[in-house]
Amino acid sequence: MTRESSVTDRDFVRLPEGRSQADAIVRPSVSYWRDVLRRVTSDKVALLSFAVIALITLMAVLAPLLSPYSYETTSLLATNLPPSSQHWFGTDSLGRDLWARVWVGARVSLLIGLGGAIVPQLIGVFLGGLSGYFGGWVDMLIMRIIDVGVCIPSLVYVTLIMLWLDAGPAAIILAIAITGWMDSARVVRGRMLQFKNREFVLAAKTQGASPLRIIFRHILPNILGQQVVSISSAIPAAIFLEAYLSFIGLGIKSPMTSWGQLCQIGSSFYRLYPYQLFIPGGLISVTILAFYLFGNCLRDALDPHLRD
Repeated sequence: MTRESSVTDRDFVRLPEGRSQADAIVRPSVSYWRDVLRRVTSDKVALLSFAVIALITLMAVLAPLLSPYSYETTSLLATNLPPSSQHWFGTDSLGRDLWARVWVGARVSLLIGLGGAIVPQLIGVFLGGLSGYFGGWVDMLIMRIIDVGVCIPSLVYVTLIMLWLDAGPAAIILAIAITGWMDSARVVRGRMLQFKNREFVLAAKTQGASPLRIIFRHILPNILGQQVVSISSAIPAAIFLEAYLSFIGLGIKSPMTSWGQLCQIGSSFYRLYPYQLFIPGGLISVTILAFYLFGNCLRDALDPHLRD
């Protein structure tokens, strides 16, 4: 026979609640994205880097409109002028106002950075989702393409593609997208394998949901945070790649301009007119650093377990 034990309230000791414990208990619950916003806004590095990104973006939109000079108008009487009250960033070897050219170039560089980050992510999410969900020959085909593609550095692919395509923002974004989707596809495939047998996915299947609806409606929202972090990290990489292509003469061509092209032109005169190189080069460095810092802060906010 088993002996029954009687337990009363006197057998328990109530521990006193500290002030911090009481605050934690009564704190209202918040949604995931509201908690992410709270973490980001409480991070000084995130706020500072976001402010830098917002300021550069705002200047790229408004500064050329406020300049009395066009970015493509030449003046042989005003060549290589230093920064002054008339030409805030000086002029280049053809007398073009560098203030207007720098901020028009910012538009192009930011556009390529944004497009070069989002387009490959969309392709990678779609193909990686199909590969992880369906498996079989679909998975084998996509993964073999990726295995072959990653054997050669993406920079080599992009350089060869730009030799074939006409220079321009669309061509650079296309060249980045052709190779940039592979890393994203592998990440999405791995997460898809984790989620496709979860209870909520099986419940959607029993209700007759189509595979595409399950992928895009039920599974992808659960990995959206990781893709947002990937995009924030891919933007500075695309900006740097555009600068590299323009610097070696495969990127943006005159009269259109970009930060990379301005650095390429300024490098020919940097000993005599260093401002022509340092101004666009400095903006590239500051922008890339701001995006990387904001991406790291966003990663910590979206997934606190990744913190060191």
